[in-house]
Amino acid sequence: MNDAKLYEVIRAPRVSEKTARLQEVSNQYAFEVSTVATKADIKAAVEKLFDVTVEAVNVVNVKGKNKSFRQRQGSRGDWRKAYVKLADGQSIDVMNAKV
Repeated sequence: MNDAKLYEVIRAPRVSEKTARLQEVSNQYAFEVSTVATKADIKAAVEKLFDVTVEAVNVVNVKGKNKSFRQRQGSRGDWRKAYVKLADGQSIDVMNAKV
């Protein structure tokens, strides 16, 4: 997998209170990924970009919210979130990650 494809698969790390707790408790990290990326693509991209060993990948499809501005209705786009579990003793510094 070439570098351009890696950066298309992994869009950004997701940082929140929930993901910080997951990092501490179960060594899982959350990423916003491409809507067409498979679990195998996500695993390969994380292993190559961050030089870690991935044990499991769980994926959630997040539906975009309906929003309105003045009298116009619209919606935010759907997106996909991946929870990546790393092997014991490995970690990713998501605050300084270049994704």
